[in-house]
Formats: sequence, structure tokens, C-alpha cells
Amino acid sequence: MILIAGPCVIESRENLFKIAEGLKELSEDKRIDFYFKASFDKANRTSLDSFRGPGLQDGLSLLKEVQDEFGYKLLTDVHETWQVEEAAKVVDVLQIPAFLCRQTDLLVAAAKTDKIVNIKKGQFMNPEDMEYSVLKVLKTRGISEANYQNSKETKVWLTERGSSFGYGNLVVDMRSLMIMRRYAPVIFDATHSVQMPGAARGKSGGKREFVSPLSRAAAAVGCDGFFFEAHFDPTIALSDGANMLKLDELKKSIKDIFAIKEALGN
Repeated sequence: MILIAGPCVIESRENLFKIAEGLKELSEDKRIDFYFKASFDKANRTSLDSFRGPGLQDGLSLLKEVQDEFGYKLLTDVHETWQVEEAAKVVDVLQIPAFLCRQTDLLVAAAKTDKIVNIKKGQFMNPEDMEYSVLKVLKTRGISEANYQNSKETKVWLTERGSSFGYGNLVVDMRSLMIMRRYAPVIFDATHSVQMPGAARGKSGGKREFVSPLSRAAAAVGCDGFFFEAHFDPTIALSDGANMLKLDELKKSIKDIFAIKEALGN
């Protein structure tokens, strides 16, 4: 099972390493293909005054330190084409943010690397239409769409993170997990799926109490992996704290996911 976990954004070296240390137990589970996640820049914060991160060079340097210390495979977001080449020198997975999932130049730039490209489904997107984002990567790499499911060859994933439901709320349509698996391995983003965009007066809110129930539902429906943002203390997190899990809560959720998978024989 693919597991992507880590803080929303690199807050400081101290916090980054404290979270990385807290995830070591999960990274050593032989049932898990683990990727440590942290963003060097959060370019789509609600407010201009919100914390964004250390930036490309400093952020990648810190991620490399984490990799050297713990041996983790890494995932980070890229928002603009000029960031792709530098990020690809350090990380194993280039993540395309949900709001940019149709951004052709960014998808093509990421596809020209040899890295896995994780495309987050936009909150505004029909899951069937994510096929075309996948095709942008495949065609750039000269791969036939007949090879959709060969993840080792295509190195492209799709991530479900909920869909816009009125103002300031998201809802998860579990059918999208099945639909998007036609085109690529699918990751369920359990923490962003409970986000409440712009609901906290200049920043996003969230309801973390629904993270574990939704992850259990996704495990029952079937997907290829899970994405959790986690922190040793979400109440002090500088981004997405309202929908992040504490490290011990994350471990409990992973235990529940495996119990469901084992009960279903998958």
C-alpha cells in the first residue's frame, strides 16, 4: 500500500525532523510503500498574509536532509514549470496541486522528468475528465494509453481529495476512486477531503474527526494508497492544521485500514 504522509508545509527544520522521526515506524512497515510529504511553498493560500514556507532552494535542501537522515522517498508540490527541474533533483514524486490539475505546461514539464507524477483531482473536476490529465503525461512520455494500469511504466498517480459542495465545504464521492482507477493508480487524500476552504475567515478550516471514517470507507471501496497530512501538534501547524492528524491518530487510522483490507482479502 502506498502511504504519503508528512506536514502540509515545511515550518522549520526542527518541526520537520520531529514529524519525520514520528513517521519512522510506519516507514518501516513492510506492507507500506512510504513517501514523506512536505511542501516548500504553499502558493494557493487563502490570504496574502498566510505562511507559505521556506521557498524552493531552502525547502529542497531541508527535504534532502530528511532523505539523508531517514532514507525516505520524498514527495513535494510544484506550482510552476520553472520549479520542476530543481525539485526533480531531490524528490521521487512531483505532485500537481488540485487547482492546477489541468495546467498543461506544468503537467508536460513534470512528465519530461523520470519522476512519478501525482495529479490531485481538482475540487471542480468530474473524475472521468482526469483521464485527459493522465494522457498529457503519457503522451509526453511516448506511452500508449493502453498501458494505463502499468504504474511502473507510466509513473503517474491520481489523488482524490473531495469535490466542491456549495461554499466552504467538500464532499467525497467514493465512485471516483473506482472511476479514476481506470486511468492510473489512485490515492485517497483523507485529510484534504475534510478541508473547509476559506471557512475560517481568511484561511481554510476543516473537521479532522471525519478523516478516519472516510479513510476506512476508501479502504472498503478500494484504492492503491492513502495521503495523510500529519503533525505532532496540529493546533500549532502553520497550514491546514484543522484537517491534519496527530501522529498517533495516523497510526491508528493505518491499523484500521489494514484491518479492513485484510477482512476483504485485498
